[in-house]
Amino acid sequence: MRILKLETAPLFSWPHLSAAPRGGVETQDLPLLRGTVDALPAGLDALVVTSDLQGVAPCAALGGAVALLGEVLADGLAALSAEGGLPPLAHTGVVLAGDLFSDDAALVRGASGDVRPVWEAFGQQFRWVVGVAGNHDTFGTAREQARFFRQRPALRLLDGDVVDVDGLRVGGVGGIIGRPDRPGRRDEAAFLQGLRSVMRQGPELLVLHQGPDAPGPHLRGSAAIRECLPAREDLLVICGHSHWDTPLASLPAGPQVLNADRRAVLLTR
Repeated sequence: MRILKLETAPLFSWPHLSAAPRGGVETQDLPLLRGTVDALPAGLDALVVTSDLQGVAPCAALGGAVALLGEVLADGLAALSAEGGLPPLAHTGVVLAGDLFSDDAALVRGASGDVRPVWEAFGQQFRWVVGVAGNHDTFGTAREQARFFRQRPALRLLDGDVVDVDGLRVGGVGGIIGRPDRPGRRDEAAFLQGLRSVMRQGPELLVLHQGPDAPGPHLRGSAAIRECLPAREDLLVICGHSHWDTPLASLPAGPQVLNADRRAVLLTR
C-alpha cells in the first residue's frame, strides 16, 4: 500500500484538553487529514489511522460527559459518516498506533491507564480495528485483556504477529525500545527480533508505536528500527510516539512512514 497524496488542510478538527508540557492544561485541536492510496481491498472503502490521543473532551454519545479523546473521535467520525461526509463505517477499518489514555482532567503529562473504552468505541461502529499498544496503554489485568479481545474478534491487538483483515495483511509491534523493567518497553534486541519476525510474514501495513527516524528536520524516531525495515516501496509504516510536523515521509530504502501522532488520517482510494 502506498499513499499517493496527503492533504495538509484538515477536513475537520476536534478541540480537547491536553496536559501542557510545563504543567497545567492547554486546549488543542485534533485534525482529521485526508489521503489517497493506490489500492484498498475489495469491500473496504477507507482506513482511519490515528495515534497518541492523550486528551479529553465532552462526548456527545455519552450525553456530553467528559471522555477520552479516542472515544470522542470515534463518535465524531460516526456523525460525519452519517451526514455523508465520510465513507460508510461498515466499510471502514481503523488502525490505532497506541498511547490513547489521559487522566480525567488532562493534568498529568504521559499518564498511563486503561484504553479499552477507546478500542470499544471504535469497535462498536467500524468494520474492524487493528493496532498496537503504546507505552502508556493498559487493558486491565492479563486475564481481563485476554477476555476483552477474545469476546471481540473484530478487534485485533498486535504484538509480533500479522493478521489478514479483508485481504489486507497487517503486522504490528507494540511498545517502545527501553528498559524492560518499565511498562511498555523492551530492550532493543527483543524489539527488533519481534519486528524481524513480523517482516518475514510479509505485511503490507506495519503498525508500530515507536517508529523509525526519517531524512529531514525533526523526523525523530529509532535509527535501529529504520535499519531493520526491508527495501520495499509497497510497505506503509504507521507509527506515533514522536510527533512529526510533516506527517508523511519516504525512507531511502523505499517504505513510506505515516506519523499519526496527535492526528487522525482518513485514507481512501
